[in-house]
Amino acid sequence: MYDAGKIIVGLVIFVGLMTYPFWSSPGRPTPLPQVELTAEAKAAKECVEGTEFMRSTHMQLLNEWRDQTVREGMRIYTGSGGRQYTVSLSNTCMQCHYNKENFCDRCHNYASVRPYCWDCHFVPERKTDG
Repeated sequence: MYDAGKIIVGLVIFVGLMTYPFWSSPGRPTPLPQVELTAEAKAAKECVEGTEFMRSTHMQLLNEWRDQTVREGMRIYTGSGGRQYTVSLSNTCMQCHYNKENFCDRCHNYASVRPYCWDCHFVPERKTDG
């Protein structure tokens, strides 16, 4: 029992390291990311659907758009407000949300998801005057 002191110190260090995630930030979740809307999005004042719908189910909507466009040839989407939109990620969505880093990536990184949209689509570059 000559090494009892070393064993106790080792156990204290082990317990401290194993419980660190629990006591380092008790009850403090990571804050939600704040997305930056572009001037076009602010001017439009509405998306193809409401804000809460788009936050929670935009991927399902995009999957439906893909299936309808590719498999059925449908190119027009009628939103819940009755307005019609062209079914296109690059030409409809990215017109207002063209800053992928400040809009898409912030939430996707927070949620630790990697959407496969960009496997086929490219992020259109904004033409700036000047």
